[in-house]
Amino acid sequence: MTVLVSKWFGIFLIDEKSGKVIGKRLMPKDPALIAEKLAAMQRGSVLEEERELAGTVPKVSVSGARLSELGKPIFYDSSFLDPKSFGFTEEIMHTAMLGLGKLRTSEPIPRDRNLVHAIRGLDDIIESGNLLNERLHEWYGMHFPELSDIAKDDKYARLISEHGGREDVIAHLGIGISSIGADVGGGDLEAMMRLAASVVRLYEEKERMEVYISEIATETAPNMCAVIDAPLSARLISLAGGLGRLSTLPSSTVQLLGAEKAMFRHLRSGKRPPKHGVIYQHPDVHRSPYWQRGKIARALAGKILIAAKIDANDGEFRGDILREEFETRVKDIRERYPEAPKKQKSQGVPAKKRGGRRGR
Repeated sequence: MTVLVSKWFGIFLIDEKSGKVIGKRLMPKDPALIAEKLAAMQRGSVLEEERELAGTVPKVSVSGARLSELGKPIFYDSSFLDPKSFGFTEEIMHTAMLGLGKLRTSEPIPRDRNLVHAIRGLDDIIESGNLLNERLHEWYGMHFPELSDIAKDDKYARLISEHGGREDVIAHLGIGISSIGADVGGGDLEAMMRLAASVVRLYEEKERMEVYISEIATETAPNMCAVIDAPLSARLISLAGGLGRLSTLPSSTVQLLGAEKAMFRHLRSGKRPPKHGVIYQHPDVHRSPYWQRGKIARALAGKILIAAKIDANDGEFRGDILREEFETRVKDIRERYPEAPKKQKSQGVPAKKRGGRRGR
């Protein structure tokens, strides 16, 4: 059996039984050229030297999934190959690796990578907005506590930032209400208005970020967005760490993305395992009865994974077909399992006879 092995200093054909090198294509001694070839390998490309060397034998195995088109991937320990034996010094390796780092960091950022950070940025905005909004309610509530029953979320903060004191807010709303709140000084009211303005800006930034995320998700994952909506697609891509990684996960992992804490709790304490993660947000999952949710979540995860694989490999659009297939499966589940399963009665175990002597 012949194995094709790629190292930073060359490509080698090795006889698996004897460990003897039967063919090689060494890298150039120029660190810059080495860095370019290594960058291409990290991006998943197959080098011409690798194709040429693999073509010199009728059948070859390869040491890595990247070369799977040339042969069957296997695990092979090639640590015995010493770069010094082929004329490559540590200085060449050091310079080549520095060049490789500069090349990879200067490459264009994939849009799905921007999506990962955008989702996390959106979560930070939401968390900050909720925290400041809670502080605003507690602070301004001393002056006009009834406003929290009249206005919610961004409207609450906008009324305070634009109109300030309760008399002006009541006049703007055109309502007749008597407040039990305390009066505040001009400087205190200005501070409240500035805090309210900050909350309003966070709400506005949240809306802009959501539009931006939807645009990226629709562009990078059109099939996923057809099966599920753009926000949920973006959330799954972010949790997976990118569209490419999402496409390589098993459907069972896709089904549980976002439920990692519940899964660890199950493994640690033996509690019931989760049936779904963030895909619970999909209406066909969370609106279904509890005994159908696991099956529907499993079917949805399978369609999401197929869509992610198509999107990651720039395949043709099949999202509408996947969506129809999922809807058919949901209909079938609801027809097959219309009622909750009956709980099985636990068979009683006869109690053990008490030991010891009976008292007289």
